[in-house]
Amino acid sequence: MGGVIEGVGRIAVLRANALGDLVLAMPALEALRRAYPGARLTLLARSWHARFLEGRPGPVDDVVALPPISGVSSAARGHAAPESLFEELRERRFDLAVQIHGGGRYSNPFVRAIGARVTAGLCSPDAERLDLWVPYVYFQHETLRYLEVAALVGGTSEVLDPRIAVTDADRAELARVYGEPPPGLVAIHPGATDPRRRWPARHFAEAADRLGRPVVITGVEAEREVVEKVAAAMRRPAVTAVGTLGIGGLAALYERCDLVISNDTGPRHLAAAVGTATVGVYWCGNLINAGPLTRTRHRSLMSWTAECPVCGVSGLDPRAGRCPHDESWVTGVTVDEVVEQAEDLLRGG
Repeated sequence: MGGVIEGVGRIAVLRANALGDLVLAMPALEALRRAYPGARLTLLARSWHARFLEGRPGPVDDVVALPPISGVSSAARGHAAPESLFEELRERRFDLAVQIHGGGRYSNPFVRAIGARVTAGLCSPDAERLDLWVPYVYFQHETLRYLEVAALVGGTSEVLDPRIAVTDADRAELARVYGEPPPGLVAIHPGATDPRRRWPARHFAEAADRLGRPVVITGVEAEREVVEKVAAAMRRPAVTAVGTLGIGGLAALYERCDLVISNDTGPRHLAAAVGTATVGVYWCGNLINAGPLTRTRHRSLMSWTAECPVCGVSGLDPRAGRCPHDESWVTGVTVDEVVEQAEDLLRGG
C-alpha cells in the first residue's frame, strides 16, 4: 500500500459508466474520502451521475458531467474530448487524479491531460502509464480492483460491501408514483444490458409465483418487453415498474422490498447497496468480476457455461472477440435453485 500524498486539497476521480459500475466503486471512493477527509472529491462522470448524486450523502462532493468522449464516457467512436473541457479541468488545479474507469487505453491519456500534480490508476499492457499504477487484469473483482488503486495513495476501507444512501427525496418520489408499497414485497428485475446475462422470463415468472408474495417487476424503458413477458407468464398479478422511477426512486422502492431477484445488472447492485437481500443469477465470469462479496444476505446462482451456446466462442478468454449471438448463457440455473435461496432469505436465513 502507498502512503497519503501531502498537500492534496482537490481530487478528481474518473468513473463515467453505468449504475452497477458506480456502485461497485463506492468502497474505493469512501477509501479516498477517508484518506483525504478535508479534500474536495470531484467525480468525472456523466449527466445521470450528477442528477443521482446531487444532495446525496456520500464521498462525492460534486460531479463534472463529461460530454461523449470515445473510450471515456461513450462507447461510440469519433468523439474526441474538446480542448475547452481540458481547460476547464486544468483550471480546477487538481492535486490528485484517480482513474478507476478501466484498463486505461483511452482513459489514462485523458486523466494525464487534466494536469493533476499526481495521477494514479489502472494500466493494461497497452495503456499509457500513470505516476502510480496497478496492473489491470480482466478477471478480478471490480470492488477489490478499485480498492487497490485507492491503496496506492493511502486509501483504506473498513467495509467491502458498497453502500448507497436513500434520501427523503427518493422516498417522496416513490410515494408520489406508487403510494405505500405492500408488506412482504419482492422485486423481480429480469433485464440486463447484455442479453447473454438474462435468465429466461418464464423462469422469473415461475419463481415469483412460487414465493407467493406481492411482486413488482422493475426495468428501464428498453427492458419493457421482457418485463411484460414476465408479467404475462405469471399466474398471480404483479405490478410493473418500467421507466416510472428515477434511480433514486428505484433505490427507495428496493429499500422497501424484502428481497430482490435479478440478473447480474445495476439494479441488483443498487438493491444490495441500500440494504435489501438479493438473489442474483450470474454467468461464472461475471460472478468473479461483479458478484456480491458476502453471502449472508446476497445469494448468487452461477451458470458454468464456458462458451457461446450457438457458435462455441470462448467466454473465458478475454482476447476472444464478442460473437454476434445474444442467446442466454445462464439458462442452466434452475428455478428450484433460485426459489430455495429466496425462501431461505425470506425466512431470515
